[in-house]
Amino acid sequence: MPIYRIIFCLDLDAFFASVEELLHPEWCGKPILVGGRPEERGVVASCSYAARKFGVHSAMPMAQALRLCPQAIVTSSRHGLYSDYSRRVMDAVREYGCPMEQLSVDEVFLDASECVATWGGALALGADIKQRVHQVTGLRCTIGIASNKLVAKIASNQAKPDGLLQVPAGEEAYFLASLPISKLWGVGPKNAARLEAMGIRTIGQLQTAPLDRLKQEFGLWGWDLQRKAHGLDSSPVQTEHAVKSISRETTFVHDVGDLAELKRVALAFSEQVGRDLRAESLLARTVAIKLRWPDFQTITRQTTLAYPTDATTDIYQAAAALLETALKGGGKVRLLGVRAANLVEGRQLGLFDEAVDEKHSKADKAVDEIRERFGKDAVRRASLIRRVQGGDV
Repeated sequence: MPIYRIIFCLDLDAFFASVEELLHPEWCGKPILVGGRPEERGVVASCSYAARKFGVHSAMPMAQALRLCPQAIVTSSRHGLYSDYSRRVMDAVREYGCPMEQLSVDEVFLDASECVATWGGALALGADIKQRVHQVTGLRCTIGIASNKLVAKIASNQAKPDGLLQVPAGEEAYFLASLPISKLWGVGPKNAARLEAMGIRTIGQLQTAPLDRLKQEFGLWGWDLQRKAHGLDSSPVQTEHAVKSISRETTFVHDVGDLAELKRVALAFSEQVGRDLRAESLLARTVAIKLRWPDFQTITRQTTLAYPTDATTDIYQAAAALLETALKGGGKVRLLGVRAANLVEGRQLGLFDEAVDEKHSKADKAVDEIRERFGKDAVRRASLIRRVQGGDV
């Protein structure tokens, strides 16, 4: 085994848009936007590289993207389809026997430290993985290779699309030095602006910035920032991830001020969150709501439950109470979300709550089984039959 790690970051190129190109060959090479409709305040979930030439990027409002690229092809997201392609990619990568950490549907870290010798080197292994992914799925991917996850991730971003780039061990700081500060993984737009206001525009300038000044501006994170700027990262490739929270949210077509309407959406989301908890055999100690006002200000409110639960009724009652408190002064809502957090495994009931909670849980599980066999609309609550403004939930 080498004295340093060999970490791969594999990232599928323009994943959702690339899947759509596979299914619509006549779209190849054209600007494609995947996401919500502009008239429904949709955002771009993915866009082809032809669209990116016009300044379009993911998370941009669809209406803005179409102003930049009016000739673009717009198609709705098909998450079930993308998940299937993602599974096929991950299965193909898993065949190589390297420890894997999947970051998202289109990105994965591999610890290839013990695998590369068989393939004659990291670049040879990377090339073979790229070929295998394309052979199995028709998709292109980019792989960054380095001695740690941080630099491998940045190398992958720099090599897109369809690239393969290795940063030799010991050259991490040199590789990073000329890049804009915004390219440093973990530095978002706000902190990049703060650094630029300090005169730090490149990662190289961050490498040589006075540490005292960084600590004054960012606290202890200033020390971590400078370590990252030098390409130092010891985080392991984690082969398993515990589920930390389960949530659902939606942005409404029109701002909603009717509390009853918002409660209906919260009930639908509570059902979905509860179903996911039960499927994972998890219980939630905490229920939270997320609200975004028309001016884009976002707040979260949460409450700790008397006992952990997976029951839809418990989740909804907590979410509804939080909604009532948050909207006591009135106002309209642009986005609403419901989240279950502080998760634990198994059933942990209080002595006097057991009978009621068990009754709720059994009823919920019976509904889950019916929907699994006959479809999600086989059983619906009467209060959810009407259509909400965000669409069917």
